[in-house]
Amino acid sequence: MKKKTLFFLIISVLIFTSGLIAQEHHASNLSLLPWPKKVIPGNGQHILTENFSLRISGNFDKRIYRAATSFLNRLDQRTGLLLTNKDISSQTNKTSEGQKMEIRIERPGKTVLFEDESYSLQVKNEKIILSSVTDLGAMHGLESLLQLLQSDEQHYFFPQLTIEDSPRFAWRGLMIDVARHYLPLSVLKRNIDAMATVKLNVFHWHLSDDQGFRVEIKSYPELHKKASDGLFYTQDEIREIVRYASDRGIRVVPEIDVPGHATAILTAYPELASKDTTYTLERNKGIFHATLDPTKEATYTFMESVISELAVLFPDAYFHIGGDENEGKHWDESSRIRKFKKEHQIKDNHQLQTYFNIRLQKILKANQKRMMGWDEILEPGLPKDIVIHSWRGKEAMIKAAKQGYKSVLSKGYYIDLLFDTKTHYENDPISDSDGLNPEEVKNILGGEATMWGELVDANNVDSRIWPRTAAIAERFWSASSVNDFDFLVKRLNAISVQLEASGLDHIKSRDRILRGLFHTNDIEAFRTLSEICRPITARERVGKPYKTYYPLTLFVDACTPDNPLTMHFNKLVRVYLTKQDQDIESEIKSYLLNWKKNHDRLLQKHRSPTLTALLPLSEAIAELSGLLLQKIETKKKFDKVEQERINVLLDRLDTPVLNVRSAITADLKLLSENINTP
Repeated sequence: MKKKTLFFLIISVLIFTSGLIAQEHHASNLSLLPWPKKVIPGNGQHILTENFSLRISGNFDKRIYRAATSFLNRLDQRTGLLLTNKDISSQTNKTSEGQKMEIRIERPGKTVLFEDESYSLQVKNEKIILSSVTDLGAMHGLESLLQLLQSDEQHYFFPQLTIEDSPRFAWRGLMIDVARHYLPLSVLKRNIDAMATVKLNVFHWHLSDDQGFRVEIKSYPELHKKASDGLFYTQDEIREIVRYASDRGIRVVPEIDVPGHATAILTAYPELASKDTTYTLERNKGIFHATLDPTKEATYTFMESVISELAVLFPDAYFHIGGDENEGKHWDESSRIRKFKKEHQIKDNHQLQTYFNIRLQKILKANQKRMMGWDEILEPGLPKDIVIHSWRGKEAMIKAAKQGYKSVLSKGYYIDLLFDTKTHYENDPISDSDGLNPEEVKNILGGEATMWGELVDANNVDSRIWPRTAAIAERFWSASSVNDFDFLVKRLNAISVQLEASGLDHIKSRDRILRGLFHTNDIEAFRTLSEICRPITARERVGKPYKTYYPLTLFVDACTPDNPLTMHFNKLVRVYLTKQDQDIESEIKSYLLNWKKNHDRLLQKHRSPTLTALLPLSEAIAELSGLLLQKIETKKKFDKVEQERINVLLDRLDTPVLNVRSAITADLKLLSENINTP
């Protein structure tokens, strides 16, 4: 009897386990990003027709109406069903029976830190039910539902399933620097739309730096007259962006970077400077010494006016003061400041900056704002309600958390550095090795991707932010156990296309740049080369000629850190090296043949200095692709002469040309090594 019971128990476990495996396999076919906390796949489909309709019930305001209308419009655009029932009904509408979807909301959400963003989504064959505490959760659920859209030969449909979801971190941000290069409102809006798609909820707006002050301050009008090159946001435009973001559940946190990074401020008001000299807007990149004078009362009068005007425009509780990279050179050179330090028993520049920050904190508190700053501001004497923005390393975040400060991590999420997606994705904000206890973990609010503006403008900024930031968004929303990179790539490619459909330029900007650069509509050969090149990292570009007015429409600006084609080729090579699959081999050979032929196509093009510079790289890719193709087909090894030639070609591929290098060098090297492996 015991043996029978054990037998049936084993069978039950096997059936249950196989069911879980089947569910996981089913779920893995979904393009959800970020991945939800819990996904329970079903077996059916909710088939869409032109009669699809939607009802909202519960306690809500107009924001969810606008979000639901946007959902229906985008659904219509992606299916062409020509939905006939776009008028959304509510619980007060007595004719609401028969709706295919219902959104149930308990209350309107506030666009504030720690608001409830959870939701549950049930997709059944006959009806879809989206439930949430707040409309913020409902808006996240709508984005997830739109990502679920699938089709077969006959229908568009949503797969039957249940989702229970909520974010891992409350602060999931994207910082965009508009000081180095001004970005039009339309660019900001489409990036805010993209943020909403992947459930980011903080737009950190870096408004001032050495190269520009981009916001109208009516009490100090010389700021936008002298320190912006005429490119700034009026106060009405600021309100417009804040409203636009709030309508999508996104907070807007402004940053005015002080006391360093102040060249633009001092161009307009040099009397606030630590050093008596002439200031003009910086056209270079780097760390400069222009610094506000923390010993002058006029400095605090200025900051009080700036903060009080911006406090009205930005309703969020947090105000970012920057506070980074102040080396104190002009403070050390000033006899007046040295005297002040001595009189006030301030022993060094760190304490002097803390004195400045404490003064600012009082101004912020008077305007009902809490201070946020880069991790340099973490010094004794500041209240525990400030937020430390860690950029130099996790150590500052951990130190702040242990001291009772809230913190946000950006180290590892500097997308301006042009690292690949995998580097960012594998950087988890918290790990067991950080040594934080449960209470200290609560002090980690989340993280921000940072798009510094030295090498971006309206032409290329989308391709520098997306789709890599979608991968970072998953790190902020999903559990740390969601970390399979191949699974991410599969979903990332699908979401990238959806992001373009929502208005982003990150895909089509490449072709526009190539057409303009090579003066032709026939750009197929140039596109092929750009797909297998990647920009060198921003750190590698240190010391190279740079001015803020240099064009950002060059070949490097048409290349991305992670082209979907090269990511796919990388996976093909990895799989091929583990199993010599014929289908995979055929696909690899197809790529190699195309790259071999592409050089001849480029040789037929009208010559230009850009093309002339790129031809040696193209030639090396073509020759190496040809050698590999020949050996794969003949199944022969390289002889000594051929191997030496391959090494020369690999070195050439890894040598930067026009700030790009081959993105397939490592994969071609692996193939060559595999061919010569017994």
